Amino acid sequence: MRVIAGSRKGHKLVAPRGLDTRPTSDRVRENVFNLVGPVDGARVLDLFAGSGALGIEALSRGAAGAVFVERDPEAVWTIERNLDRLRLSGARVVHGDVLRTIAQEATAGAKYDLVLVDPPYGMLTEIQPRLARHLPPLLAADGLLVVETDARTEPELPLPVRTSRRYGQTRVTLFEAPSGVGSTEPPGSGGAGMYGAGAGN
Repeated sequence: MRVIAGSRKGHKLVAPRGLDTRPTSDRVRENVFNLVGPVDGARVLDLFAGSGALGIEALSRGAAGAVFVERDPEAVWTIERNLDRLRLSGARVVHGDVLRTIAQEATAGAKYDLVLVDPPYGMLTEIQPRLARHLPPLLAADGLLVVETDARTEPELPLPVRTSRRYGQTRVTLFEAPSGVGSTEPPGSGGAGMYGAGAGN
């Protein structure tokens, strides 16, 4: 695995050992960010982060900050190692349960411009109701939510779907915040919105 574009383009990423995590392939990651577009100044939330490849890609492409949430200790160590090797700032790694964390973030009024969700494929049906409850409030105005599933599964969330694409055995579904919903600035933040800086990848 390598960073596809941005300030850390070409740098290698370490993946967690074993079969408990399924890192997003370089090809799928590239297509995710082709769909999302520029992320300059964005606040990013990477859920079920695994190696951290998606959030790290966003930071390399100019995101202002990224929060990585992962419960597996080996994966958490891997994310921290990748961030350290690439000397990326603006990152926070949360070692804990994703569903509990997003509930806490939503209660606290946190807002993100880009939310990346890549759960174990077999888990989606079980957790989808809680994702549907807690993810929409986390999106800033004009925010985007990316959900990666197996190719046969179409995630269902109470948000408008911008597009859904298949890449081999993987499906990427892009949801967007409803017009006029959310806030461009979370409490205490002075960061730019996702589309504020505007340079291409």
